[in-house]
Amino acid sequence: MRKKLITYTLGFISFLVIVSIVLYVIYNEPLPTGKSSPEADVLAQKMLHSINAEAFKDTRYLEWTFRNGAHRYLWDKTMGKAKVSWSDLTVDLVLENPTNSTVLKKGVAVADDRQRTKAIEKAITLFNNDSFWLVAPFKVFDQGVERSLVDLEDGSKGLMVTYTTGGSTPGDSYLWKLQPNGFPISFKMWVRIIPIGGLEATWDDWQLVESGAFLPRKHQLGPMTIDMGVVKGHN
Repeated sequence: MRKKLITYTLGFISFLVIVSIVLYVIYNEPLPTGKSSPEADVLAQKMLHSINAEAFKDTRYLEWTFRNGAHRYLWDKTMGKAKVSWSDLTVDLVLENPTNSTVLKKGVAVADDRQRTKAIEKAITLFNNDSFWLVAPFKVFDQGVERSLVDLEDGSKGLMVTYTTGGSTPGDSYLWKLQPNGFPISFKMWVRIIPIGGLEATWDDWQLVESGAFLPRKHQLGPMTIDMGVVKGHN
């Protein structure tokens, strides 16, 4: 019985390895070489204008959820704080100085240093990832960001954005496909946590929030839908 179980397990692992190799060969794309130029900055500014970046800059509060409500957020951009909630934990995250953050479990403050540190580190990781799916287009001129132009197959220009610093995974690159007016359609990703380069996620389901900025409601990544929940932006 044990021998059969081992044989079955090894066979299943071999199957997964083969499937992974096939998927990699079929879908993996090498990172395109972009051309850094003033035109890349012009295209980035065009994208920002299309989604009302000035209104976003003046937006104080952002609210959304992630993973079908498993992660919940209230971000106070003015104060540099974010309330990050999952399971029975809530972290009042101080973004510039996370060690000053408050951790609550079932509404009760966590005093144990090890538990606090672990919860704060997870809150930072969740916030960095989940907020990116909400505000990535607004981050193209952040410190440490490189912008370049890439020729797309349809003859248009794509905006390549590489984050050399910051976040949880510096070095990640995203190739934005835009409408003629600069409005984002999708991006392709070359990121550390995904072994297949060039996977495409849509950015075509937008809403105009109360503050006047455009924010996405969901994304499509292959067969997977990334739902941002009820998105709010207000002052």
